[in-house]
Amino acid sequence: RPLLGGMGPSGPCALSGLAGVPGGDSAEKSFWRGISSNERPKRPLTGYFRFLKENHSGFKQKNPEMSNVELMRKIAGAWKVLPASQKQVYEEARKTDWQRYEQQLATYKAQLTPAQAEALREEKRRRLARRRLFKAKRELTVLGKPKRPRTGFNIFVSEHFKESEGISPVAKLKQLFDGWQKLSDSQKQPYLQLAEDDKVRYENEMTLWETKMIELGREDLIRSRKQRPKKKSIETAKQAETAIASSYENKAKLKLEKSEE
Repeated sequence: RPLLGGMGPSGPCALSGLAGVPGGDSAEKSFWRGISSNERPKRPLTGYFRFLKENHSGFKQKNPEMSNVELMRKIAGAWKVLPASQKQVYEEARKTDWQRYEQQLATYKAQLTPAQAEALREEKRRRLARRRLFKAKRELTVLGKPKRPRTGFNIFVSEHFKESEGISPVAKLKQLFDGWQKLSDSQKQPYLQLAEDDKVRYENEMTLWETKMIELGREDLIRSRKQRPKKKSIETAKQAETAIASSYENKAKLKLEKSEE
């Protein structure tokens, strides 16, 4: 996926956001802290997290050699085999706290100004949108969706990113972008060729992946016909195979040129 989207709204100049405006960043954070301050009621813990909070120190004392991950797994296992009658105690406590939480939340919202109430709703929409996006990305990762092809600039960045030390990632990307702009067409050509090879790789892998998704009944994940590339002729397919084979040669040439410099 592209590491840097040019010098427009998604490029380095836009990465500063409100930081470039005197007091802008701090003012925005202060505003959101005002909406999501400690005065806002906290959601009650679930039955499991109540069990975790109550028993964590005891499990830690009994198993000092365990890492945090191992300890969490052990506690989760203990919760899983806990008798239903004992789980019910934690669930009843949650229900009682939930009723109190709803009353406190209603009181809190009644004190907000119309602007603060709208900001609170917007914050909730953004949080849910981020959650849905994360869930969708995680599902695609589990299903093995191929990674999108890299651009010539992406490949250039990945090759030279570690060379500049002691500067921030944003400054490093801007420096690499300036370096890419100064390259001649002949110097860019090996990277552009590798990018074309990666496009072929992506389309081939996507074709196989989409076929698998259809077999699994997940047509909702298939690209629309407009997004799909046109069928290649036999000659074009041969050229694609040649391009993939030559990608190794291009990588070798890049390494050789770099060593000679």
